Amino acid sequence: MRVDNLVEEVGADYADAVLPGQHWEKRAFTDCDFTEADLREFVTTGCTFTRCDFTRTDLGESKHHATAFRQCTFDRTVLTRSSFTSCSLMGSNFVDCVLRPITFTEVDFTLASFVKAPLYDLKLGGQRFRETNLSEADLRNTDLSQADLMGARLLDTKLEGADLRGGHRGL
Repeated sequence: MRVDNLVEEVGADYADAVLPGQHWEKRAFTDCDFTEADLREFVTTGCTFTRCDFTRTDLGESKHHATAFRQCTFDRTVLTRSSFTSCSLMGSNFVDCVLRPITFTEVDFTLASFVKAPLYDLKLGGQRFRETNLSEADLRNTDLSQADLMGARLLDTKLEGADLRGGHRGL
């Protein structure tokens, strides 16, 4: 269905799809399954993914601009060398993902979950982590300067050497 040049898909099955290097623009996906899909070097611009499953998906070297991943599941997902610019990962859950190296610029992580995630040595300054679950995450030597950490859960989070200057902390 097309609405104002926006292509919308609901419940589509992309499980095991092989789509490396594709560029998707102004597309919306709700309740879609991308389990074990090959989406390496994938590019999205102005897309929306709502409640989509990216379990064991390879998103390595992908680039996302002004794209929203709302309440999505990333379980054992490969995100190495990926970049997210002006994106929202609101309410998404990251479990045992390969995240490093990764680039986040102007990203909203509100209500996301990164329990036990290896986020050390990353530049996350200025990002929004409102009510994000970072319990047991490894944030050693991570730049969190100017980050919004209001309500973030940091139980047993490793913060040695992290730069927390100027951040909003309602911890």
